[in-house]
Amino acid sequence: QITEALLKERDKQAKWNGIPLLLQKLYEHSHPNSDFSQCQSILKEISPLLSMEAMAFVTEDRKVAQESTFPNTYTFDLFGGVDLLVEILMRPTLITQKKKQKISDDLIKDCLSILYNTCICTEGVTRRLAERNDFVLFLFTLMTNKKTFLQTATLIEDILGVKKEMIQLDDIPNLASLVSSFDQQQLANFCRILAVTISELDTGSDDKHTLLAKNAQQKKNLGPSRAEINQATLLNIPGFIERLCKLATRKVSETTGTSSFLQELEEWYTWLDNALVLDALMRVANEEAEQSSTESSDESGLANTSTRTQLPQSMKIMHEIMYKLEVLYVLCVLLMGRQRNQVHKMIAEFKLIPGLNNLFDKLIWRKHSASALVLHGHNQNCDCSPDITLKIQFLRLLQSFSDHHENKYLLLNSQELNELSAISHKANIPEVDAVVNTDRSLVCDGKRGLLTRLLQVMKKEPAESSFRFWQARAVESFLRGTTSYADQMFLLKRGLLEHILYCIVDSECKSRDVLQSYFDLLGELMKFNIDAFKRFNKYINTDEKFQIFLNQINSSLVDSNMLVRCITLSLDRFENQSDAKVAEVLSECRLLSYMSQMSMRMSFLFRLINIIHVQTLTQENVSCLNTSLVILMLARRKEKLPFYLRTLQQMEYTEKYPGFILNNFHSLLRFWQQHYLNKDKDSTCLENSSCISFTYWKETVSILLSPDRTSPCAIVSYIDEAYMDIDRDFSEE
Repeated sequence: QITEALLKERDKQAKWNGIPLLLQKLYEHSHPNSDFSQCQSILKEISPLLSMEAMAFVTEDRKVAQESTFPNTYTFDLFGGVDLLVEILMRPTLITQKKKQKISDDLIKDCLSILYNTCICTEGVTRRLAERNDFVLFLFTLMTNKKTFLQTATLIEDILGVKKEMIQLDDIPNLASLVSSFDQQQLANFCRILAVTISELDTGSDDKHTLLAKNAQQKKNLGPSRAEINQATLLNIPGFIERLCKLATRKVSETTGTSSFLQELEEWYTWLDNALVLDALMRVANEEAEQSSTESSDESGLANTSTRTQLPQSMKIMHEIMYKLEVLYVLCVLLMGRQRNQVHKMIAEFKLIPGLNNLFDKLIWRKHSASALVLHGHNQNCDCSPDITLKIQFLRLLQSFSDHHENKYLLLNSQELNELSAISHKANIPEVDAVVNTDRSLVCDGKRGLLTRLLQVMKKEPAESSFRFWQARAVESFLRGTTSYADQMFLLKRGLLEHILYCIVDSECKSRDVLQSYFDLLGELMKFNIDAFKRFNKYINTDEKFQIFLNQINSSLVDSNMLVRCITLSLDRFENQSDAKVAEVLSECRLLSYMSQMSMRMSFLFRLINIIHVQTLTQENVSCLNTSLVILMLARRKEKLPFYLRTLQQMEYTEKYPGFILNNFHSLLRFWQQHYLNKDKDSTCLENSSCISFTYWKETVSILLSPDRTSPCAIVSYIDEAYMDIDRDFSEE
């Protein structure tokens, strides 16, 4: 509506670089009946003005970048450029079938890359586009065209990243045929987009949310979440999981070239967080290689060729790593979702595990890869480089794959499975059903299974490496569930116990996360296993070493309470056995002797109850409550419950603060009932890990919470009337 003359006049002063005039021309040439032929040449003029700014933005530090430094994209948006391009792109969808307009691929490409550049540089544009649901769903339809796939995917990823509401994959027109039209490369990039649509929005800090808040949230959300619905949608696409497994396990076709490519790519990392950018680079690199091979073959040409053709090879590996990252992430999320069993079945059938096993040395844990790079001051989830992220993603996949699932035995090869059977026969115990039922055609092949390979790299890992946490979690999830003597012995024979103790005691590990994962693993490895306690005593063979071990346990009970629980349960079982070997270990083992002292058990119980409160309970520290319950259930079996409660009361008086432990414990147990007696709650975990029936857990809690002040097993009998503070209700705040 502004006259051309006025725009021209203001242009120089305002430093608009002629953008408003170009937009005016574009508007005139894009009316409903135009053939768009002129549009492209106009866009070709606008495009370089914006792409220069986008490059500057990407290469500079993004935080420093302010709107003021990107006047062209700002002007472009100010004069309605963004809305105009959206309108041009979507024009064909508005016109009736008869006179369908075709926009050329090049025009679509130009529109998309200009939109992407504007999104990068100008605040708020991405958010505005994200609010237009029709446009977001329309973008997916553009992905069917190979020529515009990269630009479309990059833009969609940016938009979904800021979208407040998660999109429903069901709403995408012809999703199944869209996915089946992708080649493997496109499918891998599509996984990057899918990641946003299948992950719950706040899973990152899952352990940190209080259980009160979570329970309140669950009451509100009755149906499945959008992410869960999207997961189900994906599983219903024919052949989807099979193709992901193929992608995850395919080999980098050629042998690896140069080993120095990590350094070559170091400077790219700043903005190579995107496989799409890599695709573009790959094209350039491949074209360069083709060019250089057609150049004259004199010496300079030859020298040129070698340096030029090395890069594409190293990029191919980087490329493959980035693809696998996206794919493993999607598989991992699906393995943890509601359809877990269905996904498990498919993943086993399509041989994901043996496939990853074959890639382990060459790609996942390559010699010269960044595993030696210790992450300075970064947190565990920092993805400094694709190499590091791939390892963490791989370990997370192993963890969710073997956690409480029979398929975990696919992580072994046939010989290793035979070894498990032999261990059971030798110990004269029945074989685990899951081992007998494992389909041998689906297990790992080669000299070693995936679990054994993992143990090998775990032992070589530098002390302060951030992978230790994930490695320990992956091995621990293999042991979780009902305790299996054969599984424990399999790992004990491979020196795992000594390795863990070396890390806890000799290298005096300081990282809280790593310590917690090592304590949990140690607990699973030693539980009820007399041989493990014998080995422990052999390794921790001086009072000094034992003291360091105790200091590590006591430094944070939230981290070590699962180990305390394991020792308490094991001690109880050993004391009830009349076996000479057991009796010998009981008398010699420092750890068991220490825990058999009543005063030590009471000290643990007192501290476990003291460090948690209903308002601060999370997924991570609720185990302290269950460990304190285990100590009291074992006391109840021996009819010592009143003695324990009386001792807690005396300890309160010694601390000059009557009632503070028992009132707190009373509230915690009421919360326990609310939390675990919920119909959706899975109580088998508590049963499996303790070998105490859930009925006994429930009974013990009821007895402790009895309101009868004359009952010797009721908490209230041990709180003086004056200090009673148990009737408050939990608020969900």
